[in-house]
Amino acid sequence: MASLPAPTGPGHEPGPETHGDPNLDAETNPLLTDWDQPFGLPPFAQARAEHFRPALERAMRLHKSELAAIAQQAAPPDFDNTIAAFDRAGELLTRIEATFYNLTASATTTALQAVQREVAGPMAAHWSSVYQDAALFARVDAVHAQRADSGSNAEQQRLVERFHLDFVRAGAQLADAPRARYAAVVQRLAELTTAFGQNVLHDEASYTLALPDEASMAGLPAFVRAAARQAASERGLDTPVVTLSRSLIVPFLTFSERRDLREQAWRAWIGRGEQAGEHDNRAIACEILALRREQATLLGFPTYADYALSDTMAQTRERVWALLDEVWQRGVTAFEAERALLDEAKAQAGVNAAIEPWDWRYWAEKVRITRFAVDEAELKPYFALPNMVAAVFDCAQRLFGLHFKRRDDLTAYHGDVLAYEVSDSGNRPIGLFLHDNFSRPAKRSGAWMSALRWQHRNAANGAEAVRPVILNNNNFAKAAPGEETLLSLDDVRTLFHEFGHGLHGLLSDVGYARLSGTKVLRDFVELPSQLFEHWAQERAVLKQHARHAVTGAPIPDALIERIEAARKFGQGYETVRYTASAIVDMAVHESREPIDDIVDFERRVLADRRAPAAAGMNHRLPHFQHLFAGGYAAGYYVYLWAEVLDCDAFEAFVEAGDAFDGGTAARLKQWIYGSGNSVEPGAAFRAFRGRDPQLEPMLRDRGLL
Repeated sequence: MASLPAPTGPGHEPGPETHGDPNLDAETNPLLTDWDQPFGLPPFAQARAEHFRPALERAMRLHKSELAAIAQQAAPPDFDNTIAAFDRAGELLTRIEATFYNLTASATTTALQAVQREVAGPMAAHWSSVYQDAALFARVDAVHAQRADSGSNAEQQRLVERFHLDFVRAGAQLADAPRARYAAVVQRLAELTTAFGQNVLHDEASYTLALPDEASMAGLPAFVRAAARQAASERGLDTPVVTLSRSLIVPFLTFSERRDLREQAWRAWIGRGEQAGEHDNRAIACEILALRREQATLLGFPTYADYALSDTMAQTRERVWALLDEVWQRGVTAFEAERALLDEAKAQAGVNAAIEPWDWRYWAEKVRITRFAVDEAELKPYFALPNMVAAVFDCAQRLFGLHFKRRDDLTAYHGDVLAYEVSDSGNRPIGLFLHDNFSRPAKRSGAWMSALRWQHRNAANGAEAVRPVILNNNNFAKAAPGEETLLSLDDVRTLFHEFGHGLHGLLSDVGYARLSGTKVLRDFVELPSQLFEHWAQERAVLKQHARHAVTGAPIPDALIERIEAARKFGQGYETVRYTASAIVDMAVHESREPIDDIVDFERRVLADRRAPAAAGMNHRLPHFQHLFAGGYAAGYYVYLWAEVLDCDAFEAFVEAGDAFDGGTAARLKQWIYGSGNSVEPGAAFRAFRGRDPQLEPMLRDRGLL
């Protein structure tokens, strides 16, 4: 998952500066002093929760003064004095924001969460006031009107168009009353999405399923037992526990012979955000949906989905539905074929009970072992985390000439985080990469990429180009001290996926921060990440890096062949789960009627589709952070859209006969990983591939043809 944007939106202005508070003093607040670590790494060791609000308030005031200077200058508006200046403005605010939101996602505390709630509204108010500033927009609008005749290059014209659209989508063209209302809506949305995310984190962090004896651990292989003991140790518990970390609950559901405990764990997993009380997300989600409908209406769109899709490659609901409908029908057919295999295995074991959602992974593993001779317990020793990190680095070097050097001298925000200086083929430093791989109670679930700094060449006062500082967050179950963390095949794909996002940030080669790295259209942003997953299953990569954690022996050819044979088994199940979530997302955001019960709405949509109950969904609405605490509302379809692109893109390497073909990699680096948002995404894909994408490679890769 790509970086989730910091909450932005309108509301009241920050209050006047309070004199006498030492946290407001630039000499004592570490966030307001020079950040003197290499690559401008934040002062994590010195920063405290109480430093952030005053630092953000001061940075907002500084930003507003910088923008006032742009808006009020006497010189006629042109690209340099308006657009490039606007792109440069707010550097202090941008870096403090990035630091703050990284901490609240990756290493939060009660104090940080309190600050997050306090600043959500004022931060949204600030950004609304920026993009609704009439004088500033007048200058941007004037440059936009003359962009074709200004002598600007293609990237500069793209920047003008993107900024102009940012202002329009923030309500800059609305009359006074609706513009003020739009700002109030966005401020309230910022407060609600903050609460939604914190509620999900509460439910994830507070749940444990105790495994007090051998009977409760029946069927669990050694690596799951070790992960349960480590999870308990991290929480100060004596009894092994199952948590809601995906890297622990999924193997528990896969191997546990205790059907009753599988059901308990599954219900807790799918019930996040749906528990009555102060952390209940159901009413919050309904209010978010109502405000989004109003937001779209104010801007002249019939539904929020229309508003969201108007700035995507897909453009319309009809194109999204055409893709989802095509894949849904194929996925259900494949799912039913897989169900028949599970039913057969169940019958052979003398079990008569119907397969419930908490049973599917258990019986699927039985089929995988008997039909394909692939046992996750046998596989995991070949996928030790350090070896797989070496694999992603090696692929980046072979494809793009990148080198990664550990920097143990750099201090990050948690002891788990490893820092790497990244250099190019000429040994020139290009950025810093931070790797945060382990789950912990103070970290939100899932996996994502974010940035503390974005690459660009538009620094103030002729300063040197800004080099990126990129983070990958994963949530792998950490091994006990002295032992290697072992990954599942799904974990390995996640590692490669997020690293693909990381490469999108590290390889960015653009002039302006607004166009840098992953700041692309939402249904293009998953292309670089999903494309990089293909190298995780390349035989040459596996032979070099998949080595047994104990013996060091390379993975046997016979085991690779079994993995390849089994790769498409389970795709029906995964396709139905993903597409069901994407369908519900589209349905809930194209509704023109008020929704007062998201659980009932979700049930009705799935019933209309005759969704198989045993499959479940990737994400249910009460905990669907992509939609209600991130930037994927009416956009969860983008993973499938990007999969069409990534499978077709990898075909270029297949056609070249080499997964590391130099010419193909050079085009990939230039047009997909390096161009950011400086080129329209459809044009960027055509420049790389020589044509528009085709659907068949994706269907073939999923086994849906």
